[in-house]
Amino acid sequence: MPTDLADKQLEAALEAAFAEATRRYQARGFQRRVGFGSKPALISVDLANAWTRPGNPFTCEHIDDRVIPSMQKLLAAFRKYNFPVVHVTTCYQVTDRTNPNTDMGLWHNKIPVDVVNAKDTELWAIDSRIAPIEGEQLLIKKRASAFHGTYLAGFLRAAGVDTILVTGVTASACVRETICDGLADGFRPIAVKEAIGDRVPGAVLWNLFDIDAKFGDVETTERCLQYLDEIGAEQLKAKAA
Repeated sequence: MPTDLADKQLEAALEAAFAEATRRYQARGFQRRVGFGSKPALISVDLANAWTRPGNPFTCEHIDDRVIPSMQKLLAAFRKYNFPVVHVTTCYQVTDRTNPNTDMGLWHNKIPVDVVNAKDTELWAIDSRIAPIEGEQLLIKKRASAFHGTYLAGFLRAAGVDTILVTGVTASACVRETICDGLADGFRPIAVKEAIGDRVPGAVLWNLFDIDAKFGDVETTERCLQYLDEIGAEQLKAKAA
């Protein structure tokens, strides 16, 4: 069976399952809305070359046709209104799996994080199509969540941020963990639907459905752009007053 046909059949099966799951969730009070707040930040998770370019263990699907174009639109809006942007990537200083002092912790016992050595700067550099510009943060994390063991929460609070638009890869791991920790730290997490990817067919659909039920709101790129224009216009109006 061709891969694209199999993927479509999987998506159709998941959508049918989600319809029943939605009925059950809503009957129990799930799928409430956290909503947009008054000041957003963009948290772009692991859209570095090791995840966005072909030929790597972490390479994800639908990067070129979906994730990058959505990110480019979001970046243009965030830069227009000077809202905070944080580009998150992952790399390690000690990738020798036999070294007990590695900064990989125990994660290398599950996935091949040892391929992302800090010395290989091209691997963990943010994809050039969405590269950081002056004034945007480049944050290096060591674990799945962009919040775990990093300065991210403090940076966002100091900037007055209450809403995080989360993009990147993967839906099933680093994006999901970032959204869960973001909610736990008191931010309103918004998962930008078309700007999130994964390596395994069905992983994005399933995880976004589950995130929307429990941890954050899943919104389209277009709805997020509309929100940014709305809040940006209010900000400009306030400055002019």
